[in-house]
Amino acid sequence: MRPPVRPVVPGPGQESVWDYPRPPRVEATTDRIRIRFGGETIVDTTDAVRVLETSHPPVYYLPRSAFPGGSLVPAPGSSFCEFKGAAKYLTVLAGSAQAESAGWYYPNPSPGYELLADRVAVYPSAMDSCEVAGEIVTPQDGDFYGGWITSKVVGPFKGETGTSGW
Repeated sequence: MRPPVRPVVPGPGQESVWDYPRPPRVEATTDRIRIRFGGETIVDTTDAVRVLETSHPPVYYLPRSAFPGGSLVPAPGSSFCEFKGAAKYLTVLAGSAQAESAGWYYPNPSPGYELLADRVAVYPSAMDSCEVAGEIVTPQDGDFYGGWITSKVVGPFKGETGTSGW
């Protein structure tokens, strides 16, 4: 897989998404993750894993137990990842706010992806804000991707118009 443009050379303390593997890698992180939605902080945890895949910014998966009770309800639809398995979608609720199908999880992750069990990812574009280690995340472009872009990752990133063939 080669991008149509040259990958950005990472600076000190940065990672290039073009150095991430395919199939994707899952790794634990102790970075503090905060999600705000509906004017409330709905997640504040240091128990997270991130999925790293070539050309994609990291996707953070958080323990279901880190979300307030009643804030995650089943949503219609499902999808399939050739690596991680079958995903189901969740609607995120907080106060009077509702984000339909803004979260997803793998009820029975494929072998090699067991760290995703009992964890939920959300589209940062559907939340008020998402933070990694105190930095507000920029959502990955595209209506399918859920990557979290911070100053620690460089691209170019899949998801923008014209990148579907990468």
